[in-house]
Amino acid sequence: MLSKITSFALRGLEGIPVEVETDINKGMVSCDIVGLPDTAVKESKERVRSAIKNSALIFPVNKITINLAPADVKKEGSHYDLPLAVSILKASGQLSANFDGTVLLGELALDGSLRPAEGILPVLISARSKGFKRFVIPAGNRGEASFIDGAEVYALNTLKEVVEFLQGEKTFEPVKARSYASVRKAQTYNCDMSLVKGQAAAKRAIEIAVAGGHNILLVGPPGSGKTMLARCIPTIMPDLTFEEALEVTKILSVSGELPEDGIVTLRPFRTPHHTATTVSLCGGGSGKIRAGEISKAHNGVLFLDELPEYHRSTLEALRQPLEDGVITVTRAGASVTFPADFILCASMNPCPCGNYGSAKHVCKCTPAQILRYRSRVSGPLLDRIDLHIEADGVVYDELISEAAAETSAEIRSRVERARQIQRERFQGEDMRVNSNMGERQIKKYCRLSAESENILRGAFESLNLSARARSRIIKVARTIADLDGSADIQPKHILEAASYRSAGL
Repeated sequence: MLSKITSFALRGLEGIPVEVETDINKGMVSCDIVGLPDTAVKESKERVRSAIKNSALIFPVNKITINLAPADVKKEGSHYDLPLAVSILKASGQLSANFDGTVLLGELALDGSLRPAEGILPVLISARSKGFKRFVIPAGNRGEASFIDGAEVYALNTLKEVVEFLQGEKTFEPVKARSYASVRKAQTYNCDMSLVKGQAAAKRAIEIAVAGGHNILLVGPPGSGKTMLARCIPTIMPDLTFEEALEVTKILSVSGELPEDGIVTLRPFRTPHHTATTVSLCGGGSGKIRAGEISKAHNGVLFLDELPEYHRSTLEALRQPLEDGVITVTRAGASVTFPADFILCASMNPCPCGNYGSAKHVCKCTPAQILRYRSRVSGPLLDRIDLHIEADGVVYDELISEAAAETSAEIRSRVERARQIQRERFQGEDMRVNSNMGERQIKKYCRLSAESENILRGAFESLNLSARARSRIIKVARTIADLDGSADIQPKHILEAASYRSAGL
């Protein structure tokens, strides 16, 4: 007897329908799975066998052939356990109900209980867009499934419950939909801009970076507060919208890092160690292609502390996603595109000992050592970082000062006003912030007066800038004008934007 059950494969963040076809015939007792299964899928037959027997059901003692179609798509992961088990039960006549159009996903334990599976959220979203409306998933994935509208999702605990549900022997309530507003948390960060002493110039640069979605490099001696400044960046970013939260949650769902609420509510802040490999940063892997740190930082911040300490090849891999906002990971068998639209915040010392240019400490580095240290970060990568700012050392009086400083909430209010101006400006275009502008948008929205053009010409020639650097200065100037509430870019905006290109690098 032949049976067909619908499940889904996951390629990156895109779901692909998979038909689980099971044929049971007389012959030598065996269970063969074909259709490009990986090791986890091949091993599933033993989990399925035990789960069926321990659920008081019968595993057929016949020749069983299971095909996962289409055969040219690699099947990876343990979420095929449930559709495999149900397909075998239907082919053996133990299930008679018609449940065509129902998508089944989930990993089985040996006792027949259902374990949570990775990537359920992107699968549900893809399946819904392809017309599927009814799903059976593990109870452990209930949280992420509750944010999917227009779908009937049943989160069950065991294989026995799945059989009773499909046969109509027992009634189960579908997962109740939740609104994002009901779970979104208030900003509860451990740091606040008001706790950062001094560093007025760096705070101003960070505000500009967040307002326009620009990348920023903090250069300063050890202990000057670069890391604390970076950790405060999410506190001044606008709250995640539901669409942005879903984009981030899909990535974390595939990576097995889903939060307890089932959806991300705070801006991501990723801080990979400087020993991180190119694969861990950009994504990939020898088996299943997984998202890297830059994708997990999507719609948030990627903080690279001590930038020159990272491997040169790892840093160079950032150049394309910094331009495009996505990264395409290509392997022999597949090519997967992940979103990677983040604010890069990097920090570094001015020299190996960190005291170059310090008014308090003497630098012990030779010019050759300083040059070698700085050359670890390539010019093309620095060119893609819009703002370079020197973080000065803090004096003791500033540390003990009780003077009131601006809070993150106050700065965020200005950032949100600037972002609103940009949303209105780019209405109908595929961009959200000034950093996304291309040359066409720069010509349209960033017209310069003759005086501003002369200032920019002087900076271009004196700082030996590239064409890319010129465009980025204009985009930063547009953001500064937005923060000022100015419709036009004024000479003072160009002057300030150009000053962030002369941090001595």
